[in-house]
Amino acid sequence: MLELAGEGLVHGPAHSSIGQEGGAVGSIVGLGSTDAINGSHRGHHQFLAKAINHVSGGALDPAALVTADIQTVLQRTLAEILGLAQGYCRGRGGSMHLQWFEAGALGTNAIVGGGVPLAAGNAWAQKHAGTTDVTVSYFGDGATNIGSVLETMNLASAWKLPLAFFIENNLYAVSTTVAESTGEPRLSARALGFGIPSWRVDGMDPLAVHLATKEAEQVMRSGQGPAVVEVEVYRFFHQNGPYPGSAFGYRTKDEEAAWRARDPLDRVAREMIALGQIDTAGIAAVREQAQSAMRAAVAELLEGDPESAGKRRIRPELWPDVDFVNVGVRGDASELNGLRTLEPTDYRGELETKKFVDAVAAVMDRRMAEDARIVVLGEDVHRLNGGTNGATKGLAKKFPGRVLGTPISENAFAGLGGGMALDGRYRPVVEFMYPDFMWVAADQVFNQIGKARHMFGGENPVPLVLRTKVAMGSGYGSQHLMDPAGIFATSPGWRIVAPSSAADYIGLMNTALALQDPVLVIEHVDLYAESGEVPAGDLDYFIPLGKAALRREGTDVTVISYLSMVKHSLEAVEQTGMSADVIDLRWLDRASIDWDTIGTSIRKTNSVLIVEQGARGTSYGAWLSDEIQRRFFDYLDQPVERVTGGEASPSISRVLERAAIARTEDVVAGLEIIKLGLGTR
Repeated sequence: MLELAGEGLVHGPAHSSIGQEGGAVGSIVGLGSTDAINGSHRGHHQFLAKAINHVSGGALDPAALVTADIQTVLQRTLAEILGLAQGYCRGRGGSMHLQWFEAGALGTNAIVGGGVPLAAGNAWAQKHAGTTDVTVSYFGDGATNIGSVLETMNLASAWKLPLAFFIENNLYAVSTTVAESTGEPRLSARALGFGIPSWRVDGMDPLAVHLATKEAEQVMRSGQGPAVVEVEVYRFFHQNGPYPGSAFGYRTKDEEAAWRARDPLDRVAREMIALGQIDTAGIAAVREQAQSAMRAAVAELLEGDPESAGKRRIRPELWPDVDFVNVGVRGDASELNGLRTLEPTDYRGELETKKFVDAVAAVMDRRMAEDARIVVLGEDVHRLNGGTNGATKGLAKKFPGRVLGTPISENAFAGLGGGMALDGRYRPVVEFMYPDFMWVAADQVFNQIGKARHMFGGENPVPLVLRTKVAMGSGYGSQHLMDPAGIFATSPGWRIVAPSSAADYIGLMNTALALQDPVLVIEHVDLYAESGEVPAGDLDYFIPLGKAALRREGTDVTVISYLSMVKHSLEAVEQTGMSADVIDLRWLDRASIDWDTIGTSIRKTNSVLIVEQGARGTSYGAWLSDEIQRRFFDYLDQPVERVTGGEASPSISRVLERAAIARTEDVVAGLEIIKLGLGTR
């Protein structure tokens, strides 16, 4: 890889793990294919060890080292590093994102510490599926100071998860030393504060690593919980590229030479010779077989460059098709085919009255009874007779072990939910008590869960529902009440649902739980206490993906809204006497929004008012208005008008909070502007 990087053939970074192989091989050689690993951006050694272990069954013949299956592993791994279609992630992962679920390789990760919470989710699934499998999460010395790692240590300890926190201490985070970064350079000592047993071992000695890992496995496989293994290793090259660290001045050549003398490959060779297991000719044969295999892999991927004599290029036919660029941002929703759909506004059967918050709990109760894979987790969801608002009422007693009250560790439990979803045996429903708390877990929500399907090749589903509530008007201040729709709508991978009635909530949540994509379900505290009519005794219908609801019909203006502002929009239309189409979006994400209903209305009214309650800076309507003018500019007789809150986040003061958010009178003012425009056309 470094040779190809030197030729300019590796697009992006080349984080080699040369020198660190001992830790990976020593810890992985004893694992089975159903045991899992994930790692960091420097993860080639871990990925190759797990993949080769999988295809070989854990046994290699030194005289015939490279089987056809191993040759395929080597070529597909190099192809992925080069960004080619035959790679494990179809070229999207490159050097930093290597994943092969079949081999138990969950995916390497470019965010420092970002994969650790995901590994916890996989370990949770292993434990609760009744297996004795374990998960090993590899990360470097720099990640031991990352909040997501420490949060996950606490959560794994509390829940006794079979998760190994494997610290590859290579002494430098790029060029910053461990001694500069922490007051406790014994990184495995982090485990003591969480009651986790730990091992510290020479990572340049694969056998020592293997023995330590087997002891850690005994702890994990026997149900005693997680373990920490710290190995001291050394990357022979710089953070990225083909030069040693001394070339950049942060390491000495003497230090590098001392560590090179401890090369784990040489050590294994010496010890095997001493034990009479191989001779020097056999060692040379092993190395020649490995190098020959890589030459063969390179020959399949490269050719001479016809435009530059003596140089090579990647075979043009091996690049991914450019039409593949957006495939797999989300799934194709084919999993919804054949489901029983119902539009509540058109339902003519028997009705019953139900509070919105009771519908939230009732539909979750129904789905958990029907689908044992569904697990609910979040802060306080298991207590207070249904969480802080009653949305999980009765679930903890009825479904023991499936309603998980978490520590206040948003990074850890959000990522754990993501890992559960990627595992595939469970369908997590993660609750964030307030949307603002998502930004504490922004890496897991956006970098991990939202990007996972696309980044790793577009095929692996991520069936996760994330519930939260907008609390504007409740006096909870600037950090407890935002509307997250605008942020999520501009972030790839997520679908977004925003129900405005109890009947809609039932059908939309059912659809969200059936999808194989991550779905954000936004609720509003103003709606919880409201009662509405729902189909009597029916908690099993689905509202179709991407279908808005037309709440009122008219000819003067198209009013578009969601959540509690649908009601305020209807009130404002009534007060002004305007003839308006009022569209309740229900589905807000780019892939699911109902452009047919919106377009039909705009072609009729030729004017648009977008209504939302939240702050202007994070506005959902800003994105929507831009898209509307791009799609329907020829039909608009005046600019798209918007009703939003103010620039500031709402304050605690009742007066200032009211001034900061939109309500019925603000919609009336917006309609009056539209009316003025109607008078000039």
